Amino acid sequence: MAKQLPAAGVLHGSGPGASMGVGRAISNIVYFEHRKPLAWVGSSRRDVRAFPRAARRRAGEQLLRVQLGLPLLDVKPLPAVGAGVMEIRVHAAGEYRVIYVAKYIEAIYVLHAFEKRSQRTRQGDIELARSRFRLVERSRLSE
Repeated sequence: MAKQLPAAGVLHGSGPGASMGVGRAISNIVYFEHRKPLAWVGSSRRDVRAFPRAARRRAGEQLLRVQLGLPLLDVKPLPAVGAGVMEIRVHAAGEYRVIYVAKYIEAIYVLHAFEKRSQRTRQGDIELARSRFRLVERSRLSE
């Protein structure tokens, strides 16, 4: 269950501890006690941060929905990248994509984020997401 703290109790940060414990209000978003953490692979976090403000906000809102297990507004599977890999489609000041996999119990892995400039997704973006997905799978096997 969500618990929103008063403004005086607002906490800042998004590290591992921010997803644990009592729910916290940060900016106008309520963080829940039982949300799955995000694991950013490669430059994906930096890439999302490079999105324009409106696209970054929408991508963040959709990733929060994934963390909470809620349905998404515009998402599609990407079997060409790997089993369970999904693509969030962000329509704000252009077209942006966030590729992730949420099938693992320990975290949601954000594999790639980019601006989409043509009708078809560039093969380079698919290959980069696929190589990062393989990296996640290999690292999970070695643990």
